[in-house]
Amino acid sequence: MQKAGDVILGGLFKVHYTSVFHEPTFTSEPNQVSCQGFDPPGFRHAMTMAYAIDEINKNPNLLQNVSLGYSLYDNCATLVIGFSAALSLASGREEQFLLQETCLGTTPVLGIVGDPISTFSIATSDVIGLFKLPMVSYFATCSCLSDRRRFPSFFRTIPSDAFQVRAMIQIMKHFGWTWAGLLVSDDDYGRHVARSFQSDLTESIGGCLAYSEILPWGDNPAELKRIVHLMKKSTARVVIVFAHLIHMIQLMEEVVRQNMTGLQWMASEAWTTATGLQTPRFMPYLGGTLGIAIRRGEISGLKDFLLKTSPEKSNNHRNRMVSQFWEYTFRCKFAPPPAGWVEAGGALCTGQEDLASVETEFLDVSNLRPEYNIYKAVYALAYALDDMLRCVPGRGPFSGHSCAALQTLEPWQV
Repeated sequence: MQKAGDVILGGLFKVHYTSVFHEPTFTSEPNQVSCQGFDPPGFRHAMTMAYAIDEINKNPNLLQNVSLGYSLYDNCATLVIGFSAALSLASGREEQFLLQETCLGTTPVLGIVGDPISTFSIATSDVIGLFKLPMVSYFATCSCLSDRRRFPSFFRTIPSDAFQVRAMIQIMKHFGWTWAGLLVSDDDYGRHVARSFQSDLTESIGGCLAYSEILPWGDNPAELKRIVHLMKKSTARVVIVFAHLIHMIQLMEEVVRQNMTGLQWMASEAWTTATGLQTPRFMPYLGGTLGIAIRRGEISGLKDFLLKTSPEKSNNHRNRMVSQFWEYTFRCKFAPPPAGWVEAGGALCTGQEDLASVETEFLDVSNLRPEYNIYKAVYALAYALDDMLRCVPGRGPFSGHSCAALQTLEPWQV
């Protein structure tokens, strides 16, 4: 999703849950990948960045006479896709903008909001750091990302997991819980927590872990069955889970199958407020869960901006991300539809459907948590640019107290 401007900010968002790699038809063709499982909250995250930039462009006191644009990518919850998108932003290989009526080219990207996933942020920052391009994540919490030597251009608007672990141990101390089980995701987010939790628990309250297990990625029912069976046999009734929503849904399906009740769950920020777990099927098992949540914020005007989302064409080109959202929401397909769609009774999208008339999670702005972090990340980059452009020659932060000029602005200066 793109918008032209004097300065471009990149964005990385999880608009799809997963991706599928397809074998090439001919040996000379590269592997093809398609994103699957549209995620309305993930699309709302992307649109929140678009809204923040729209709001900044209308603010006469911020970045005067400079327009901000954006180039937003879907990482499809897949490392190779997120990494490729970040490299495209850093190297100026994304699609060209029509800058003026007579000028076609790529405006430099001077900052990236994202990536939301810790493992992706680690891999991306290792390379993006070479470009000295600032990345401001709104959801990556791995404590390892606080290493300023390894990640000099990585910033975030969400606290490190080191604080979350400390907060959970304080809750356990309050209730006198010293015997617990720990489940973590099989990535940097989970593994770093697993390393620190046991030592911090013992040091702070003299507690111990009855077990520490890694939840598998993908479809692995045998491993989930083994883990839940272990939990049933254990005498620990407190279970701490640092994992993603997809892990928890798969785990809870097995918990329901084995009818394991009577546990006190403790949730990390990744699934504390997830509506996908607040269902009649799971609540008899998860009721009473204590969790750490991301700070909630208010963003006035966001709901009205979201309601204006439209798949209208620009220069005979329909925005792909918006089109996917439209097809998902209205259960239709834009022409030309897939083979057999119309014959099977599928509807065609007109683009004139009424967004206000449908029930969609996309329009729910009552619990803005990652969105508020995204909003702050965009403003952090905007204020950095604004400070640079207000610089007085002779009192600047660069060599010889010089200032930066908009026409020659470099990412490292930001």
